[in-house]
Amino acid sequence: MARIPASERRAALVQAALRVVSQRGIAHATTRAIVAEAGMSLASFHYAFDSRDELIDELITTVVAREQEAVLPDDLQGHDIRDMLEAGLLRYFDHLRGDPEHEQAMLELTQYALRSPERHPLAIAQYDRYTELGARSLSAAAELAGVSWTTPVEQVARVLIAFTDGLTLTWLVTRDDDVARSVAHAAADALSRMAEPR
Repeated sequence: MARIPASERRAALVQAALRVVSQRGIAHATTRAIVAEAGMSLASFHYAFDSRDELIDELITTVVAREQEAVLPDDLQGHDIRDMLEAGLLRYFDHLRGDPEHEQAMLELTQYALRSPERHPLAIAQYDRYTELGARSLSAAAELAGVSWTTPVEQVARVLIAFTDGLTLTWLVTRDDDVARSVAHAAADALSRMAEPR
């Protein structure tokens, strides 16, 4: 591993940490567990990071960046806003079902950030980013559907995030696909009532 650049070493350790957190939880994401998962030595870890906390900070930032996948399917021209919203929520649900450990790790990292005053700003930044991405998707959907949001789009985005958070946690606990789809249906109904024709 000696010839691997520090940036690649950092990336490999972040991915290893994500796997450890996903499979065993943050409490088991020790430096030793992470380097073992990465197939590296402790010396390699300290070459890349000053501390476990620095690695966890980078892990949170990396996982948030992955959430940038748009929830709106590529081609929804001609659909109404309610159908677009439901399609987007179902696309998110497919993403959740495809990699539940990733979302479980995200929830655990959010809780970790909330319990650590010095990391609390990372949780705030995470939800600010979610709001920004949601608002962008909602604005694009409104444009395609020929509607306007009756409240500021950032507020609609926060409601959308609350629905997706609830859908995520409920499905991770129950693994009931039908319930998750019914939540997506109800959420689309509720959110569409916050729009009106132009």
